[in-house]
Amino acid sequence: MPRIGLRHLKTHASEVMRDVEENRARYVITNRGEPVAVIVPFASTDEVGRQSKEEAWQEFLQVRERIGEAQTGPFSAVELMRELRR
Repeated sequence: MPRIGLRHLKTHASEVMRDVEENRARYVITNRGEPVAVIVPFASTDEVGRQSKEEAWQEFLQVRERIGEAQTGPFSAVELMRELRR
């Protein structure tokens, strides 16, 4: 996703929005180099399609599996969450 500064967005808002609308582009908006927002094209539920509860749960389980496979640190996700809650 391309990053654009807040000042650039202010001066080129029409161009950015046209790109989002016509090309389905996505942008990360930064303020002083730090990401603060994301502009994404709007998608109605008709475009996205609805999932059943079972389909959503299966997708969640697949994502969980991929995250577990990608873990390279010495701590498990459960251990990290416990530490964050302290």
